[in-house]
Amino acid sequence: CSGAPGRRGTPDSTMSLIVQKYGGTSVGSTDRIKNVAKRVAHYRREGHRIVVVVSAMSGETNRLLGLAKELSASPDPRELDVIAATGEQVTIGLLAIALKEMGIPAKSYTGGQVRVLTDSAYTKARILEIDEAAMRKDLDAGTVVVVAGFQGVDRDGSITTLGRGGSDTSAVALAAALKADECQIYTDVDGVYTTDPRIVPEARRLNSISFEEMLEMASLGSKVLQIRSVEFAGKYKVKLRVLSSFQDEGEGTLITVEEEKNMEQPIISGIAFNRDEAKLTMLGVPDKPGIAYQILGAIADANIDVDMIIQNVGHDGMTDLSFTVNRGEFAKATAILEDVKVKLGAREITGDNKICKVSAVGVGMRSHPGVASQMFRTLAEEGINIRMISTSEIKISVVIDDKYLELAVRALHKAFGLDTPA
Repeated sequence: CSGAPGRRGTPDSTMSLIVQKYGGTSVGSTDRIKNVAKRVAHYRREGHRIVVVVSAMSGETNRLLGLAKELSASPDPRELDVIAATGEQVTIGLLAIALKEMGIPAKSYTGGQVRVLTDSAYTKARILEIDEAAMRKDLDAGTVVVVAGFQGVDRDGSITTLGRGGSDTSAVALAAALKADECQIYTDVDGVYTTDPRIVPEARRLNSISFEEMLEMASLGSKVLQIRSVEFAGKYKVKLRVLSSFQDEGEGTLITVEEEKNMEQPIISGIAFNRDEAKLTMLGVPDKPGIAYQILGAIADANIDVDMIIQNVGHDGMTDLSFTVNRGEFAKATAILEDVKVKLGAREITGDNKICKVSAVGVGMRSHPGVASQMFRTLAEEGINIRMISTSEIKISVVIDDKYLELAVRALHKAFGLDTPA
């Protein structure tokens, strides 16, 4: 981040209301916080009203949670949120101080002070409503509002956090509540790419992508935006743009409604992947109504998200059920299944935490047949075995051994012509 930005894809009218979000790498040191302050000051002096949402400094949340893990293998989730929320509290204070040093009036708010009201699902809370009155008063007075991302409070006043990457959700939710002209997500990349450039150097930045496609990309492993932030943006029609805090020029990537995209829509917009996958299978369960509920209901009651699900064809009154979960919850899910196994009289539980998911995403596949066959043929030619398959209108996902992830991503990126300039 190197001072005042050049022209970007921001609203043209003066006094536009812009919500800007800066991630942990963007505020990773006091020098970087000063540079963020310069950028914010530039927009403020142009006449825009600015709300800034910031994450904790890079690595700080991990450090804080690590301290808790030194005291307990399973810390109380409520207390974890109390600890984790302090990271953003430091950053908002530092940024407000930096802005004031530049002569820009600024005021910091924690999630509780803004009154970002959430449910009580600690470490994974969901936003219920936002009281924007105090922010509007400050904005009308010309003050830059600096808000701690990632956090809120429940109805009892207890501190809650929104899950990792929740600052994106905070920013979009605030933009929706304030009816902002644009929500800008500043990160360490300059937009959304056809896939991770660290794996495929030929990956291209997309000028625009639909909410539908971005939602799939986020849910399938793309780390540019958190999935709930895209859901919020799509639901409330928040104009969302991904930009780099380390570049002064560039339009970034606009996430927009599908109808606003060019008529020549590519069949596939991107290849997403997720390394954090684990597969569990319960073998030999009774093939009768309610079995899937008894298995997956117990997993859901533990607040564990299930991704792909496959139930085999039954034989002799018995069947098998497989599903995937986040790799970090593999052990917890396995322990739950052991109890369910006894209740159902199942034969065996197997698991594999060395898998990954690779997906092809694009609204163009709605009108172009043959995407699945091309994907499967490409993987077969590389000698990659498919373990599970899941599809929707605009995506095809496969589970494969994680040792083949990079090979699969490179092969599919090339097979669908994504390394060719649009």
